[in-house]
Amino acid sequence: MANKNQAAVTVEYDANKAYSITEAVELSKKLSKTKFDASMEIHFRLGIDTKKGEQQVRLAVSLPNGTGKTVKVAAFVTPAKEEEARQAGADYVGGEDLINEIKKTEKTDFQVAVAEPAMMKNLASIAKILGTRGLMPSSKNETVTLNPAKAVLELKKGKVSLKNDDTGNVHVAIGKTSFETKKLVQNFETLLEAIRKAKPATSKGIYIKKVYISSTMGPGLKVAL
Repeated sequence: MANKNQAAVTVEYDANKAYSITEAVELSKKLSKTKFDASMEIHFRLGIDTKKGEQQVRLAVSLPNGTGKTVKVAAFVTPAKEEEARQAGADYVGGEDLINEIKKTEKTDFQVAVAEPAMMKNLASIAKILGTRGLMPSSKNETVTLNPAKAVLELKKGKVSLKNDDTGNVHVAIGKTSFETKKLVQNFETLLEAIRKAKPATSKGIYIKKVYISSTMGPGLKVAL
């Protein structure tokens, strides 16, 4: 329960103002009212036609300061690569055995899956399970790779995969409210650059329409670009 001093503090913000990223980060921290260490989330409104396949925005970004989240990773690999994947920190490692276990139980206690190209045909039997949960490995976000150990290592260090939703928005966490403002700003700038580079060639007009930042359950603040 908040004490009287906490209850008396009201943080003012202007919903119509576009704040610099540093101002927006600091204000979002102050506006966060959760008892847990909330995530700091960025929301991009993109000028893309989501009905056109070539305008889908899908990429992977290595955030310099990580996200503050512990990501569970499954590695679908050939026997020769299993030990490397384990050493890199994969939580689940296997080939046909791991595929059969998921097929049988339909349990996927991981947030990201990586796979060797040679394993992709084997994943067909659980493609529906993985696909509906957004877990299917893809070369577009660098989770289908000849070097799965490297991919696992990068994911554990803070590499995030993102793609636009049906309304042309992209949502991604860039850290926690406990992070230093400087580190959150660095993560944002890295993310912004990657989004800009991912602009589809056929996208016309303004590409990045609006950007907002918010803490978990906190209000969205407009970010000036």
